[in-house]
Amino acid sequence: MLKRVDTVGTFTDGKSSVEHQINIHVNDLTEVTNNNDISLKEILAGLMYVMEYRIKGGRLPHLDYDLMKRLCNGLLSNIGHCEKEHFQNIPTEESDMALHLFGEFIQEVEEFRQVVRGVPVTDLAYSLKIHRRCTSSATDEQKKSAVAVIGLLTKNFTEFSDWKDLVKKDEHSMVEKVLKEYENTLEIPEMPKSPEDLLPPQSLWIDRKVNVLLDMFKVDKDKGLSSDSIENLRKHYGPNNLQPPPKPSPLKMLLGQIYNFMNIILIIATIVEICIGEYKDAAVLFVVIVINIVIGFTQEYKAEKALEALTSLTIPQALVIRDGKQEKINSSELVPGDVVILDEGEGVPADLRIIEQSQLEIVESILTGESVPTSKDIKHIRSRTRKIPLADCRGNAFMGTVVAHGRGKGLVVRTGDNTEIGKISNSITSQPQVKTNIQRKLDILGKWLVVIAIVLCIIIVVINLIYGNDKKETINVGLSLAVSVIPEGLVAVVTVTMALGVRRMAKRNAIVRKLPSVETLGSVTVICSDKTGTLTEGKMGTSLIWTIDDCAYTFTESTNIDPNKGTVQKLSAGEITEENLSTAADTGKTYDTTDPQLMAAILSASLCNNSSVVIDPETNEWKSIGDPTEVAMIVAAQKAGFSRDSWEKNGLRKLGEYPFDSERKLMSVIYTSTRKDEPATGETDMTAQNANAASPIPNTSIVLAKGAPEAILQRSISYVPSTAAGHGSLSELINGEQKELTNEIKALIATRNEQMASRGLRVLALAIRKVGHEEAEDIVKSEKMEKSETQLSFIGLIGLIDPPKKGVRESIATCKTAGIRVIMITGDHVTTASAIARQLGIIDPDNVSMQRTMKGSELDLLSDDAIAELKPFPSVFARVSPDNKLKIVKALQARGELDAMTGDGVNDAPAIKKADVGIAMGLSGTEITKQAADIVLADDNFSTIVEAIREGRRVYDNILKFIIYLLSCNSAEIQLMMVCTIFNIPLPFTTIMILWANIIADVPPATALGLEPPERDVMERYPNDPKAGVLNVPTTISAVLQGTIQAGVSFGLYMLGKETEILGKAKDCTQFQYAQTVAFAGLITLQLIQAFHSRSVSTSIFRTGIWDNKWLIGANLLSFVLMLIGIYVPGISDFLENYDINWQAWLGIIIGLIIQLVIIELLKAYLRRYEHKENMKKRQRFLDNV
Repeated sequence: MLKRVDTVGTFTDGKSSVEHQINIHVNDLTEVTNNNDISLKEILAGLMYVMEYRIKGGRLPHLDYDLMKRLCNGLLSNIGHCEKEHFQNIPTEESDMALHLFGEFIQEVEEFRQVVRGVPVTDLAYSLKIHRRCTSSATDEQKKSAVAVIGLLTKNFTEFSDWKDLVKKDEHSMVEKVLKEYENTLEIPEMPKSPEDLLPPQSLWIDRKVNVLLDMFKVDKDKGLSSDSIENLRKHYGPNNLQPPPKPSPLKMLLGQIYNFMNIILIIATIVEICIGEYKDAAVLFVVIVINIVIGFTQEYKAEKALEALTSLTIPQALVIRDGKQEKINSSELVPGDVVILDEGEGVPADLRIIEQSQLEIVESILTGESVPTSKDIKHIRSRTRKIPLADCRGNAFMGTVVAHGRGKGLVVRTGDNTEIGKISNSITSQPQVKTNIQRKLDILGKWLVVIAIVLCIIIVVINLIYGNDKKETINVGLSLAVSVIPEGLVAVVTVTMALGVRRMAKRNAIVRKLPSVETLGSVTVICSDKTGTLTEGKMGTSLIWTIDDCAYTFTESTNIDPNKGTVQKLSAGEITEENLSTAADTGKTYDTTDPQLMAAILSASLCNNSSVVIDPETNEWKSIGDPTEVAMIVAAQKAGFSRDSWEKNGLRKLGEYPFDSERKLMSVIYTSTRKDEPATGETDMTAQNANAASPIPNTSIVLAKGAPEAILQRSISYVPSTAAGHGSLSELINGEQKELTNEIKALIATRNEQMASRGLRVLALAIRKVGHEEAEDIVKSEKMEKSETQLSFIGLIGLIDPPKKGVRESIATCKTAGIRVIMITGDHVTTASAIARQLGIIDPDNVSMQRTMKGSELDLLSDDAIAELKPFPSVFARVSPDNKLKIVKALQARGELDAMTGDGVNDAPAIKKADVGIAMGLSGTEITKQAADIVLADDNFSTIVEAIREGRRVYDNILKFIIYLLSCNSAEIQLMMVCTIFNIPLPFTTIMILWANIIADVPPATALGLEPPERDVMERYPNDPKAGVLNVPTTISAVLQGTIQAGVSFGLYMLGKETEILGKAKDCTQFQYAQTVAFAGLITLQLIQAFHSRSVSTSIFRTGIWDNKWLIGANLLSFVLMLIGIYVPGISDFLENYDINWQAWLGIIIGLIIQLVIIELLKAYLRRYEHKENMKKRQRFLDNV
């Protein structure tokens, strides 16, 4: 068992430290309802720990009065929290903790007692709710706490001397009974002690000094925890695992499909059919229901199975110190208090507080979005709030991040779901599923159709009763009409169409996780895209080196890490422009022929560097190790012909290093030459592969530095001179007299820096300083970086680039044509981001409304409403945080936009989850981000999004086509049935005929329409209004009119067949039954031809043709054959109540098809004019919203 800590002798912090701790917790208490970072239980546990080990026992009897007043209010507001259990209000665990703290602060702190004295007794009684801890269901612990608080109040305050004032009158008897039971506690009131050991709550502890933190966890940093304590700690804190996302059971998915609105209506209709004895009709309806459910369930089940392939973010193993020994354990076994050893290339297994470090740098891109490693230290941070950006928590390491450089030790302070990644994961999985745009629209359409069905049912029943028809027949006719209204195949066809769209998108590297998002993506109006890895290659390369003699050297194949690929090309002195980059000439690769200024730059870039590229023995391909920025520089040095090894093998030895940090913004190293001789003649012709050549820098030591241009310039007093117009040696350049860094030269540097940045380059400066051997040794021994990083000689600038991906600019231009706005969101600086945005066409130099940029810090100053009202809305957001991304998504949605958000890091997950369409990167994305996303890009390419939008628009168009087709077919049946009912004409169809017609004429052709190829102008149209319904006025009128044509022709065929023998004479049936079959055949044939007309809402059938969609031809042939089987095959025709019809009937049907063709072509001509006007309105709306 763990022993309770009785003393805190090694805690050196005093009153101000304790007040600081309490202040943070009090701030959290007031904001806990709006704070996703910490729970009420965590806050109260933190306060209990402060009380137990920092205040209790008279250590700090006096604290700030105002702070105690805020604390008292915070505790009282949380003491009354209850939850319903067996119809009773039971105090929550958090409310019990708050009451316990309230009593202990009365016991221990004078200023807290002063505050309580000023609280009105009625307010105190209302907040404490003593009676709820005196019920028969209350625990002994709750009763003791209630009695102790009453005792403390009555004994310490004359204002509360009568306990009855603290309890409601009707609860007096119950409370009095408990007071008698615990009268000893009442006489000598003291809050009951916790039966369990009080352990430090899980927190980042950013404000704790290392020695204090180690004392809190009772651990030695060199010995670690004892094995005996681990089990109890794990029991208290729980395992170091992330809670997996909830997986719906197959049964739940199946029930979800059954509870679909349209399926419910069909189930009700089936039950009614059974009740009135129409078993054949019920059987057909049952088949339709089963088809809908099976298709929907199959697609959802497949999507969930795909999720199971996602791997965990937790690190499988961790190196810890326990019992004074290092051992590897499963990371799930870690507990707070464990000491973890961090090494280069290893993952961080939990949230840690750094307690030792040596040049420790960690890549935190999955949390911050920044690919540049963050340097770590052991310093504590004093802050009034725990809301500190993760990038500023330099004393912490977070689960799932990776050590890029150096070593260190970390104390585990948070595990499992309490880690930063765990909290983000839980926030994602706990969010309710929101229906997509198409789901909402189809729900509305379905409900309207059901309302129409009910109204028509009522009308039909009333009319039939007026005519005195049979009641059973009346119900049957009403159901027939209702079934005609509801497009039974709609659910199945929509699902199949989306599923087929998913397959096509998968072939284009867009993996759809949530089926309805296929259509939603086709309707987006804004794409918010990450820059790195999505718009750009995500690979850092050296594009350009500019030297102080105003020469530039460009690198081909800059992002290819194979040092043998690409060349270095030189530009003459003058402007650095895009136009003259191609006029460069190849440089040489020898010490005596290569320009000394370039060699000096390469020297600094390669030696002031801890990264490398090596051949992977398994794949025999080059791989990089270390920081991407440094990798780009080391590759550039090797492409120029001089690797770090070549310098070191020829006499240069590293003495020391001062690593990069965000305050200095630079790094420096000290090297010394081990050679005493000048290079002999003939020895200077050394390439990177010639390890035996002489050193170019004999008998001297040098300081090399790289960093932000302003940081290097600030520490520079001179610059390396030109040597004989570029001819000479590196040794001459370094040993020669350095020239003063005048204002004129500084202006030149600033100009070149600005030019390079305007091209989207990340610019670093390079510098050198010659020192004597003794001075070099002194610099290293002093460990004072200011001795190293002073009196530098400026060499030049190196420009690093993450180039745009091939095809992205064209894809963005396509988006503009399609009325979709692209917004870049990046962690880069505004200048770099703007430059890339201009290259890609996101910033339009000819359109003022598409030139605005904004920094994340500016967003922090604006409310959500203010961001939504920005005019013009920014095209580029730079230096953004995860909270900024979420704000941008909310603002766009408030503006009425349908937005897509891309991302790869864990920090992106909340914004991706909130967006209408969340898009995760498949290659670089974390698994939590993929869980939050609707679509995953297998190739991390923006162009894939545009192709997916094209497919999404195709799906939306096809859904619209078959909805219009289904409604035109079903409205034909409705109109035909209504006309006959109103005029008391015998119905042309039986219920079984209607159901059979809906199955063979609805599902196959409608499904084939879902396979329609995209229309030629699919990416030249502006998006549909997200607020508009799935059908607008013209498309609704079009569907109804097309149905009217079918109904009119079918009615004419029916009446001609019933009243005359023009369409043939009945043989084995009555003329009425013959006429029913003619009407049945006529209606289905008209509907099948209508499928060809429905290939486009407005384009003529003479332009769309009938041969492009082979699936539609096949589906129509299948439906036509099934119709003929139902008419001419004995047994089946009897079941369907059909009879043989002759050639005169088919001639009449052909004439009806010609009438249909003429009228629909006239209707489409009108719709084409209407669509043109609508597209112009959409274009104007797009421009207005920019």
